[in-house]
Parts: sequence; C-alpha cells; structure tokens
Amino acid sequence: MIDSQENVLEQEAQLEEKKVEENVVNEAEAPANSNAEAAPAAETEAPTAENAAAEDAPAVEDAAAGDAPAEEKEHRIYKSKAEVVERLKEIAHGDDVPGKEEVDYLKTVFYKLHFAEREAAQKAYLEAGGDPEKYTVLPDEDEEVFKAEMGIIKERRSKVFQEQEAEKQENLKKKLDIIEKIKNMATSPEEANKSFQEFKKLQQEWKDIKSVPADKANELWRNYQLYVEQFYDLLKLNSEAREYDFKKNLEIKNRLCEAAEKLADETDVISAFHQLQKLHQEYRETGPVAKELREEIWARFKAASTVINKKHQQHFDDLRNREEENLQKKTELCEKVEAIAKEENKNSADWDRHTKQIIDIQTEWKTIGFAPQKMNVKIFERFRAACDDFFGRKTEFFRNMKAQFNENADKKRALIEQAKALQDSTEWKATSDKLIALQKEWRTIGMVPKRLGDQLWNEFLGACNKFFEARNAANAGTRSAERENLAKKRDIIAQLKALTEEAGDNVQEKVQELVEKYQAVGHVPYKEKDKLYKEYHEVLDKLYKELNVTTARRRLDTFKNNLKTMAEHGTEVLDNERSRLLRRYEAMKQEIQTYENNLGFLNAASKKGNSLIDEMNRKVQKLKDDCELVRQKIKAIDAENKEKE
Repeated sequence: MIDSQENVLEQEAQLEEKKVEENVVNEAEAPANSNAEAAPAAETEAPTAENAAAEDAPAVEDAAAGDAPAEEKEHRIYKSKAEVVERLKEIAHGDDVPGKEEVDYLKTVFYKLHFAEREAAQKAYLEAGGDPEKYTVLPDEDEEVFKAEMGIIKERRSKVFQEQEAEKQENLKKKLDIIEKIKNMATSPEEANKSFQEFKKLQQEWKDIKSVPADKANELWRNYQLYVEQFYDLLKLNSEAREYDFKKNLEIKNRLCEAAEKLADETDVISAFHQLQKLHQEYRETGPVAKELREEIWARFKAASTVINKKHQQHFDDLRNREEENLQKKTELCEKVEAIAKEENKNSADWDRHTKQIIDIQTEWKTIGFAPQKMNVKIFERFRAACDDFFGRKTEFFRNMKAQFNENADKKRALIEQAKALQDSTEWKATSDKLIALQKEWRTIGMVPKRLGDQLWNEFLGACNKFFEARNAANAGTRSAERENLAKKRDIIAQLKALTEEAGDNVQEKVQELVEKYQAVGHVPYKEKDKLYKEYHEVLDKLYKELNVTTARRRLDTFKNNLKTMAEHGTEVLDNERSRLLRRYEAMKQEIQTYENNLGFLNAASKKGNSLIDEMNRKVQKLKDDCELVRQKIKAIDAENKEKE
C-alpha cells in the first residue's frame, strides 16, 4: 500500500521560492533539482462500493522527499569567474524565468574559482616570505558583481513565486465554486439528467484550471470526486450517455495504465518519475468508469506506479549510499593528512617527502564525488584545515631556514673580507696563524645553499692560497734544510716500521720517543709533505692499533683480577664502580658524537682539511677503543654480580 502524502513536487516548488539565496557556497555544493509542478496526491486506499472517492489516483512516492541528493547532470564548463558572471547576467536580464538548477550550478562554479584564486594568492604571498599574520584578503570585484546579479535573480524569482501563489489561490476559489455547482446538481435523477451538459462543461473547466495550494489539494480532489461520483450515480434516464462516458473514460485510463507500465523500461528513472507525474495529472482529470471496473483499473494503475516509485526510491538510496562511501573515503584522507601533519620534520628532505604525500592525497581527494550535503562542507573544511596547517608550518620552516642561510652567508662573507685583508701580508708566522684561525672559524658556520656555498668557499680559499703561495715562495731559501729534515723524518719512519715487528713491554716507550723526535724535526719540502704525512701516520696507526689492543686487553685482565677484591667489600662498591664507568661510557659516546659531527664541517677539497680530517679520525678511533674497554669492564661487573647471586 502506497503511503498517502502531499505531492512532493508541489512541496518542492514552494520550498524553492522560500529558500533564501546564499552568498557563499562550499567547494562541493551540489545544485538542487529543478521542480515541475504536478497534481496533488490523493488517498491511496483501494476503492470500494462505499467509498465515494474510489476513483482517486494513487499517490506517486518520492524516494527523496525533503532531502533528496542532487541529481548529477552535465553542465557547461566555465574556466573563469568572468564567464560565470556573464552567463548570470544573461539569466538575470533575460525574458525567461531563472531556473534554480542552473543558478545553483553557477553559484557553485563561481565560488570554486573564487576560493581557488584566493588560496593561490595567499600561497604566493607566503612563499614570497610574507608574514601570515599580516595577510589580508583583497576585495573581489567579480564577487560584488556576482552578488548583485544574484540579488536581481532572487527578486525576479520572488516576484514569480508571489504571482504563482496568487494564481493558485484564485484557482482554488474557481475549483471550490465548481464543486459547489456539481454538488447542487446531484440532488435527484431528474436534476442530474437536466444538468448533464452543464456538468460536462464544468468538468472541462476543472481540467483547464491548473495548480492550487498544495495543502488544499487532497481535500479539494476528494470532494470533487465525491460529487462527480454522486452525479454519475444519479444519471438514470440518460444511461446511454452515461455508459458512453464510462466507456471513453475507460479507454483513456487503459491508455494511461499502458503508458505507466511502459515506463518500467525507461532507463532514466528521473525522467520516468516525472512522466508518471503527468500521467497522474491526466488520470485525475479523467472521469469515472463503470462501478464494476473501478477497482480493477485503479489496481492496475497503482501497480504500475509502484514499480516506478520503487526504482525512483532505489535510485536515491544508491545515490545516498555513494555519498556515504565518499564521506568515509574523505574522512580517511583527512586522517592521513592530519597524521602526516603531526610527524616531525627535521630537515627540508622531510618536508619535501611529506609534501609529496599530501599532494598525492589532494589528487586522490579530487577523484572522490560529493559527500552527503549536511557533511560536505564540514569534511572539506576539516581537510583544508589539515592541509593549511601543514603548509603553513612548512612555509615558516623554510622562511627560518632562508634567514639562517642569509645569516651564515653574511658570516662567511665577513671571513672572506678578513682573509682578503691578510692575503698580501708578509708577516708569515703571524698571518699564517690568523688565516688558520679563520679557516677553523669557517668550519663552525652552518650551511648555505650549495651553489652560493661553493662560490664563497672558492673566494675564501683563493685569498688563503694567495698568501700561502707567497709565503712558500719567500721561504725558498730554506729548501736545503727542508731536504735534510725530509731525510731525518724518513729515517724515523723506518725505525717505526721496524717496531711493528718487535715484541716487548718497552715498545710503547720506544714509539713515544720516536714520535717526539719526529715532531721536533722542522719543515720538509712542500711537495713531499702530504706523502710523508700519509706514510708516517699509516705506520703510527698500525702501531697504535696493536698497542691499544694489547694495552686494552692487559687493562681489562687487571680490572677483572681486581674485581674479586672489590667484591669482598660488598656489592655497594661494585655498584659505585659500575655507575662511575657508566657515566664515563656515556661521556665518551657524547665526545665521539661531537667529533663525528665536526667532521661534517671539514671540506675534503683542502689539503689542510685532509690532514685535519685524518687526525680527527684517529682521535675518534682511539676514543671508540677506550669506550669499548669501558663497556667490557661494565660487562665484567655485571657478570660478577650475577655470579654472586
């Protein structure tokens, strides 16, 4: 049984005119359906002999009564706000009544373009280093024109609505007058026979009168049907005319039933639904059939209507389901962006990686259709807020980084000026010390962009090299002494190599003695310096490695032997020793980390830099060996404690 209800299209026609035009739309607002006027719905109970209104047409169900999702239709593509405004002007000043669907679509498109332009302007402002707190949205002249034209359209639609309402009230009076006239005719068979031609004329007048207020439609139709039925039942003398009328009405209603049944094959369910509305209107305007056929023809028409109504209902159910699925998908994307926005970004690589992830999510967002209308704005605002939060903090990070780069570049330029001021000096020793100090200070300054960094370094290195080359040329007279020093140092290196094959407790003392002799020897020829340096430190590294291993092993064995004595004084002594070693272990790890960080500031392109890197690497390795020894001592204490347990 179909529920009795006010005709939904009549309701929507009124609501459409009462709805206040909004000035702002969101990025996914769907245009509402345009509504055609249709006949009011009648009661839907099956006809009986006692029911005077048995010929009432069945109500057409509306699956989306009140909150149907907007039907998706193809529209013209607009590429600019100017195009939208131009079309809106045509509608506002044209002869036709402005259609709600197209106006809503234009509103959606305009504000999509409007918001896109505004966000692009804000992004460009921030990327150029602008202060987010000082950013202001500039007035949009196109928006002002758009609102003005929308105001004109609203006034025109309001005027049309008022005219329609006045016409409906007038039509209501006319139909009430027709009902009263038919009521007065249906008093006796004789009066009915005499008034038959006038009755037919009144029926035609009823058909010619169109819309009435929706809240009066059902009652009006029931009363009309009641008195029409009573009039036909009183037509006894002119039975031939009555039967002819019944026959013609039956032919019309059979045709309407066939047309309604064919709508089941219509692929466009919306079109089928609106066609059914027209069939209902015609069915209502058609007079009654013979009493014995009324229930049968009614049931047939109602059954065909039910099929269309169910398809219409299913269509909007499917549309709602898709929108709910879209809401779920968009919610998941919001959660992803929010999770990414919470992650820590330590450097530009982290920001770039997360930016790519969010852009991919934004691309996916655009492939998802509308969410339910009541949530569409909220879910978009949530998504945009998460994106804005991320990109706002990214802009702040790179603005700070740029400021830091500029500060570092200024510091390096200051060192370049100092180096250039010293490059022509002939105070070899004092100036050498100053330039070496400048080089050390250079390495403590943070990063700058690579291209600028290379340029500044080459400029700085050029000033330093100019001085050192001049100093080397001035010291050419000392080459003879340098060659003697070269021979001495090579002899010391040979003695160190011999110690690598020697075993004994005094090896370490011999090594230290040779190292002191080597360091006491003066400069060697510049060209031989690096080669000699490498050979000297290679043999030292080998010796120190072996000595460190042996010494560490000896120290660990001694420590383990002393553990028994320490244990006799109680576990507190062991615990105190373990705490002391653990603090030392952590301090050594921190020192190693500091050295390794400093290594990153040294530039391998400099020969001086290479020497410094080698020396620091040796110190790091020595610290690591000592650190490992401390770790082994801690393990020995833990093993002793476990054994006592």
